[in-house]
Amino acid sequence: MAESDGPEDRKPPSDEAHSAFTPPLGVPQPPVPEDEHPTSEFALPDGVRTEAPAPTPSYVQTVSLPAFTPAEGVPMLRLTKETPWQDRMRTLLRMPVGDRPLPEVVQRHDVTGPAVPRVLDLTLRIGELLLAGGEGAEDVEAAMFAVSHAYGLERCEPNVTFTLISISHQPSLVEDPVTASRVVRRRGTDYTRLSAVFDLVDDITNEDEDVTLEEAYRRLAAIRRNRHPYPGWALTAASGVLAGSASVLVGGDFVVFLAAMTGAMLGDRLAWLCAGRGLPEFYQFVVAAMPPAAMGVALTVAGSALSWDGKPSAVITGGLFALLPGRALVAGVQDGLTGYYITAAARLLEVMYFFIAIVIGVLIVLYLGVQLGAPLNPDSAPVSGQRPVVQILVSVSLSLAFAVLLQQERRTVLMVSLNGGVAWVVYGAMHFTAHISPVASTAVAAGLVGLFGQLFSRYQFSSSLPYVTAAIGPLLPGSATYFGLLGIAQNELDHGLASLSKAVALALAIAVGVNLGGEISRLFLKAPGATRGSARRAAKRTRGF
Repeated sequence: MAESDGPEDRKPPSDEAHSAFTPPLGVPQPPVPEDEHPTSEFALPDGVRTEAPAPTPSYVQTVSLPAFTPAEGVPMLRLTKETPWQDRMRTLLRMPVGDRPLPEVVQRHDVTGPAVPRVLDLTLRIGELLLAGGEGAEDVEAAMFAVSHAYGLERCEPNVTFTLISISHQPSLVEDPVTASRVVRRRGTDYTRLSAVFDLVDDITNEDEDVTLEEAYRRLAAIRRNRHPYPGWALTAASGVLAGSASVLVGGDFVVFLAAMTGAMLGDRLAWLCAGRGLPEFYQFVVAAMPPAAMGVALTVAGSALSWDGKPSAVITGGLFALLPGRALVAGVQDGLTGYYITAAARLLEVMYFFIAIVIGVLIVLYLGVQLGAPLNPDSAPVSGQRPVVQILVSVSLSLAFAVLLQQERRTVLMVSLNGGVAWVVYGAMHFTAHISPVASTAVAAGLVGLFGQLFSRYQFSSSLPYVTAAIGPLLPGSATYFGLLGIAQNELDHGLASLSKAVALALAIAVGVNLGGEISRLFLKAPGATRGSARRAAKRTRGF
């Protein structure tokens, strides 16, 4: 018989056997949840799409609200379309990135827009041609900025140094920037090519012209393949005419003209020979400076033997006019005045090397002439102001020959020649008639050259270099340079260094005057057909703030 349960076996179970969340007996059980995995509070509710939205193309313009409004208010920028693109783009470059208005898409041909790498590559190629042609750094950046804006690229930042150009494009604040760069290894003086590039940029920025990327590449390739407008023999003849005209400008006669012309042409051919052999440009300047100096020394010896009362020193002076790097000097000072100090330092260093090369070439010949007993006189008057008509005519011919050496377009040669004649008239009236210092006279004359050159370029919507560089030829300090070198060769350092200091002061007066004349034209004069000038910011830095 089975044993019956005792009282101790019928005790209720202990509370430890029950969970704190177990319902007591007799209470209905809660419904079982459908999903045993409860959702997070960050889960999307039913009916909401989970696919990511399509990214907005970088070509589509988006308006971003400013984070705050400054106390003085947001300045309103007016950029009239009648204003030349150089002035409009220069105004945008001198503004902070956050204050720039959205680009006006001029060359838009489809919904997605052109590929960003192709636009940046086209921009770099255009900037390379401009920088290799001698254009200032600010104008190169303005052209690059104009091309990128015309194709609708926002937040583009071009950067130009002496040998490297780069551009960076950031599609938005959360996307990675795209940066491309290009190295400028060779430089050549061809203002015809420079003008063609400016015409291309003007067509790209013009909303009335339809220039696709393919068309822009095709025109750029045609510009690169284009031959120089003048052959080699024309350039050699132009260098001879330039030296001969400069020798007459400082008091020479017809014999001096022929001697200076022959020496300059011989030096030009020797420089071409050295260039063909791969010698650096420094040695080319040394070789090119020696034949005119040798012709001057030989004419001095022959003149003393024949009792000739001419000015053989004008032969050497004329040869220096054809060699002094006025174009690089003006570009270097312009870059420095506009805030591009690295590029300005590199350009001025290049000018210094060229000047040292000229000094070495001339000093070698002058030292040999002094040792041979040539009666070289460092105290003779460098310029005679008694022939104003002849000097005006030869200044015009000097500027014309200079324009040919710079490979300018034929339609600009006459204008720049007249500009050079006006520059010499102003200099002669101030220095010879009013007896004003040569530095001040040179600065005023160069300022008028820069003013007229900027006016011509604004009416033609092109670069101002073809209208300025050749016109400053009559103002170059050839005489002061020669007599400074002659004083050093004759061991008269006081006279030599004083004359060289005067040459440096004249060169800086030319560069500053040209730049100031261009700035005055942009500051006070309206563009052709413009009803209101555009607001214009100062250079990159203004007294540090």
